Amino acid sequence: MTRNIWRGSDLDPRTKAPIFTLVSKEIRTAIRSWKFIILVALITLIFIGSTYVSLLAIAKFREATSNENFHLYLKLFTASEQSIPPFYVFLTFLAPLLGIALGFDAINAERNNGTLIPLLSQPIYRDDVLLSKFFGPLSVVAVLFLSITLLMLGTVMLLTGVAVSPAEFIRILLFVLVSIVYVGFWLSLSILCSIIFSQPSTSAMAGIGFWLFFSVFYPMLVSLLMNFLVGHPANFSEQQYLHYADIALNLSRISPSQLYNDATAALLTPSIRSLGPMSLQQSFGALPTDLTIGNSLAVIFPQLSGLMASTVILFAGCYFLFMRKEVRV
Repeated sequence: MTRNIWRGSDLDPRTKAPIFTLVSKEIRTAIRSWKFIILVALITLIFIGSTYVSLLAIAKFREATSNENFHLYLKLFTASEQSIPPFYVFLTFLAPLLGIALGFDAINAERNNGTLIPLLSQPIYRDDVLLSKFFGPLSVVAVLFLSITLLMLGTVMLLTGVAVSPAEFIRILLFVLVSIVYVGFWLSLSILCSIIFSQPSTSAMAGIGFWLFFSVFYPMLVSLLMNFLVGHPANFSEQQYLHYADIALNLSRISPSQLYNDATAALLTPSIRSLGPMSLQQSFGALPTDLTIGNSLAVIFPQLSGLMASTVILFAGCYFLFMRKEVRV
């Protein structure tokens, strides 16, 4: 017999489901924690700096081009000066830290503080506890990203007087959604570490270690592996170089950071038609027009499905380990 986690008691359907109570508890805990406040302050400062730098870069780029398809609000997230990278690149590095900070002590802190046993002694299910540890912090992240994005759009709209187009607004909302999924991946990984390791410091170091590996060391390993297997591509022909670049790109897409970069670049840059290497014959004759939102989603579908599948697999591992883990005093 299956149960509905969104309903309350079968005797009184008006009773609030335990999952909502647990999620609200996790939201309050996340908002009141110092680690979240520090990260929010850091992201806010980066948001202010990126907006200012983007506006300066947009002004210079606008003077140098006469392109009618100038997407002002999309340029906010992609344009930058040489000294400061664009906003979505900042999120590539900060979003994992946000997910790790909100989940590294999700389970082991409850166990060490002695609150996990009283919590599970209540008439609630274990999976409700685990789901609240995931959806509570992720709801806070969703509100944070959406608020920052709308604040950025409103500020630029007041400064420039240019209205945002529906296509730009939809692309920006999709960018926010992909960013939330990206944080969800690292949140699932950090919750998994909090189940495996008994100390929060150990689980935090494990999460940061995974982040450093995929963000810094994994691209270096891919480059070294390709140079070891096929040699330096300086003397390759065009077809050999395309094959080399395709293999290297596919290997790099094992990293969630690369999947996020590909997806956000295609969403925020409508002129991107392919995320892989293209020959001169393939690019010759292509119309210099922007892709529709549907075509851009078709381009990034492998990246989106890979990122979502990785998140689901990690959370399934959390579910399996937490449901089988023995809780003792």
